[in-house]
Amino acid sequence: MATRRPFVAGNWKLNLGPAAAAAHARTVRERLAGWDRGTLAVFPTAISIPAVADVLAGSVIGVGIQEIEAKESGAFTGANAGVMARELGSDFALVGHSERRRIWGETDERCAAKLAAAFLAGLLPIYCVGETLEERNAGRVEEIVSGQLQRGLASLAADQIPAVTIAYEPVWAIGTGVNATPDQAQAVHTFIRGWLRKTHGGVAADAIRIQYGGSVTKNNARELLACPDIDGALVGGASLDADSFVAIVHAAEEGP
Repeated sequence: MATRRPFVAGNWKLNLGPAAAAAHARTVRERLAGWDRGTLAVFPTAISIPAVADVLAGSVIGVGIQEIEAKESGAFTGANAGVMARELGSDFALVGHSERRRIWGETDERCAAKLAAAFLAGLLPIYCVGETLEERNAGRVEEIVSGQLQRGLASLAADQIPAVTIAYEPVWAIGTGVNATPDQAQAVHTFIRGWLRKTHGGVAADAIRIQYGGSVTKNNARELLACPDIDGALVGGASLDADSFVAIVHAAEEGP
C-alpha cells in the first residue's frame, strides 16, 4: 500500500479581501514554517489570490482557487479560467464544492469538464463529493457518492486519476457545526477507496488522498484524522482562525 501523506486545505470562501487575506496568510506561514509532514494549501477568494500567493511564495503552503470555468477564455462573465489562476500563483483548484452544486446548480458533468480544465492549466484538483441529509436518511449515501465519482472522473485519463484529491463533505455537516462522527466518516471513506479500487485499480486507490470536510475544528480533528482512510481535511470556517487551522494541521501529522 502506498504511504499517503496528509493534505490539509483551508477554504476561506467569500471572506478576507486582499489586505486581510495577506495578513492572515502571513500569520499562518509563520506558525507553520518548516512543516514538512504533508501538503498544505489555502483557497482565498479569487480577488485575494495575488496578495496571498505573494506572501506564501517559497513557503510550505500552496495556494488554490475556489472555482474555475471549464473554458480558458470566452464570453463567460464572472468566470475564472484555470490558466489565469495558475498565472496568478495558484497550484490547486476546488471542483464541485457543495455550495457550488447547491447555489449555482453545478452538475457532475460540469465538474468533469472542470477537472479536465484544471489539469490542462497545470492545477491539481480537489474534487468534492457528498450527500444531503435527506439522501443519507434514505440510505442513498453510496449511490450518491459513487454517482458523483463516476460522472465527475469520467473525463480524466488513467494517469491523471491518482493526482486527484477527493474531499468527502457530507452536505448536512457543512457550516452547521455538526460533523460526521469518525465512524460515519471512515465508513464513507472506506467505500470511496473501495470504489476507486474496483474502477481504477489498486495503485490509484492507494495513492489518492481522501480528505474529510464538514465542520472540522481543532476539537474534533484529531479523532477524525486518526481514521485510516481519512488523509487530511478540507477546512472551512476554522481555517479563518490561525490557532484553529494550525491545530488541525498538527492533528493531521499524527496520522492513523
